[in-house]
Amino acid sequence: MKRFSLLIVALVLSFRLSFAVEGMWLPILLEQLNEPEMKSMGMRISAEDIYSINKSSLKDAILLFGRGCTAEIISDEGLILTNHHCGYGQIQRHSSLENDYLTNGFWAMDRSQELPNPGLSVTLLIRMEDVTKRVLQGVESGMTEQQREQKIKANIAVLEKEATSGNKYGARVRPFYYGNEYYLFVTQTFNDVRLVGAPPSNIGKFGGDTDNWMWPRHTGDFSLFRIYVNKDNEPAEYSADNVPYKPKHHLPVSLKGAEKGDFTFVFGYPGTTQEYLPSFAVEMITAHENPPAIRLRGKRLSIFDSYMQQSDLVRIQYSAKHAGVANFWKKMIGENRGIKRLDAVEKKQALEAEFIKWAAADPERNKLYGRLIPEFEKLYGEFTALNVDETYLIEAGLSIEVMRFAYSFGQLAALSQKKDASPEELEKLLARQKSAMEGHFKNYHKPLDQKVFAEMMSDWFGHGDAVNIPAGLQTALAKYDGNYEAWAEDVFKKTIFADEARLTLFLNKYKKSGYKTILKDPAFILASAIYSHYFDKIQKDIEKLTVRRDSLQRVYMTGLMAFQPDRRFYPDANSTLRVSYGQVDDYFPRDAVHYRHYTTLEGIMEKEDPDIYDYVVEPRLKELYQAKDYGRYAAADGTMRIAFIASNHTTGGNSGSPVLNADGHLIGVNFDRNWEGTMSDLMYDPDQCRNISLDIRYCLFVIDKMAGAGHLVKEMTIIE
Repeated sequence: MKRFSLLIVALVLSFRLSFAVEGMWLPILLEQLNEPEMKSMGMRISAEDIYSINKSSLKDAILLFGRGCTAEIISDEGLILTNHHCGYGQIQRHSSLENDYLTNGFWAMDRSQELPNPGLSVTLLIRMEDVTKRVLQGVESGMTEQQREQKIKANIAVLEKEATSGNKYGARVRPFYYGNEYYLFVTQTFNDVRLVGAPPSNIGKFGGDTDNWMWPRHTGDFSLFRIYVNKDNEPAEYSADNVPYKPKHHLPVSLKGAEKGDFTFVFGYPGTTQEYLPSFAVEMITAHENPPAIRLRGKRLSIFDSYMQQSDLVRIQYSAKHAGVANFWKKMIGENRGIKRLDAVEKKQALEAEFIKWAAADPERNKLYGRLIPEFEKLYGEFTALNVDETYLIEAGLSIEVMRFAYSFGQLAALSQKKDASPEELEKLLARQKSAMEGHFKNYHKPLDQKVFAEMMSDWFGHGDAVNIPAGLQTALAKYDGNYEAWAEDVFKKTIFADEARLTLFLNKYKKSGYKTILKDPAFILASAIYSHYFDKIQKDIEKLTVRRDSLQRVYMTGLMAFQPDRRFYPDANSTLRVSYGQVDDYFPRDAVHYRHYTTLEGIMEKEDPDIYDYVVEPRLKELYQAKDYGRYAAADGTMRIAFIASNHTTGGNSGSPVLNADGHLIGVNFDRNWEGTMSDLMYDPDQCRNISLDIRYCLFVIDKMAGAGHLVKEMTIIE
């Protein structure tokens, strides 16, 4: 009997170890909700080792990097690690034809060579706290949504003020479960963050946009930065006197690797998921919003490619822009395919049908939830047309760079017309405009933008689902008899906002009467028509519908929890610190196809193509491969591992997140999801959803053996 019981336990444990765990969990609740399961899957540390306010813990090494990535502290001297694509903007801004760090890489061989990055910050979580009761204090069932929102905002303001009184921290209260719960996040932000190292793009971006979102993957997607602080170890603005930050905790780096079945977890800042949307919302996104956005972005990328291939300067100027456009373009394609393959809309419809039956079975429940699904259907019927209109406006009209840039001069025109505007105010604004102009033209190519103008306008006017084109654009096109190229050529010939020399002269000699030139400029006129259409015809209606949607979704969330009392609900991602966990695992993407859980340097050599920029192999990397000179970074089988996949639930914002093993040691850096799993923001599929991570051993190999920057490895805590 005892042997039988042990067999049952082993079978249960085996089942759990092979189970992909959906969810992005709040670290403060791990002990309550997740620790037993995590330990049954192999975790050897405690929930308090991950998150604690009483002692140093892993959370003290996790950073929000910039505006939307994650980074981790990997030494006691403030060295931080994130993705190459997260640091791409900084690398690009430091690059020029003379110092092309994008192409050649950058390595600071001592502290004096580390490069400052004005505007870049990293944020550390000090603590989080459930403040639901205090936020909802005074909120009554009879309130209107506006009254409810006003009361909540007032309560939040008090909480945030209390949390930051007498200290140098920041604080923010965020809603969860669509406003059913609220948590306070107290943070510390560092503004002196310097670039330490980045591999050449042929390593950091190997495979380019072709391989983006795909598995198998061979990308060395990492970059290194360092936090600097004042002599009291406190955040400070950039100063030559600042010193490296001494963290409470830094992540030990393991050379043990990751094998199939190993427990892993990801600790980071996932951006946005919408797992609890009704079927009507998922249908709106995949059937109406994504298709025009995919088509329009595809056309822009084709234009970018044609110009970038002709000029190294344009390649540098548009590398970051191309990556930004391509990333979401390919994600939307995969998302649509995944939703279709999962029959996600139909599955949600089936859930909603059961929910309606459950609500109808009880008079009180029926009163609360009986009309929810029909109300959602009506709401999204109105939402869809507006969202399609907004999609075209953003992806076509505002994808033209000169439009956004020209419109930014509206503030100067408005101030110039104010009779009581002082010369000092005008001079200050002029200085800001000149500074913005320099940054704009550093990464701008007029012929490319002119081509984008003609292509985007042609598409916008040429599709039947674009039913609300701004009147100002329709009037302008009429003058050119439907010839989009002629329209584009005339606008770009006449506008001052696509010509750096003309605009510089205009601003240097600017007088208050100069507003007339701005208002008469053809690009400014078109941009104003686009923005006015948005503010007058789209924004207000969307805001009204959003209030209704949020109210319905909040009640629906409450209803779902009551309807499925045994289900463990996790909150949607909202750029707050989360833990997701699973195991290293392979998968079968389609019939007769099996993907192994890791890739090796052999795969890079197989993909090599000297004629395609994204598949050029660095000569030094080839030398090391041919000599099999991998040092202590080789796997047990002698190969150089590049990347691995696991079943951790991730999304945008998790880029750069540490992937940790059962002991809390760093084994990888999360950088992507597989294409078959990109629908996981809307519906998770444990059989197909995999996060893609850089094997930390390849990262160290590149730093040490390729770049000769072994001094950086020496400051890390290495677990052999």
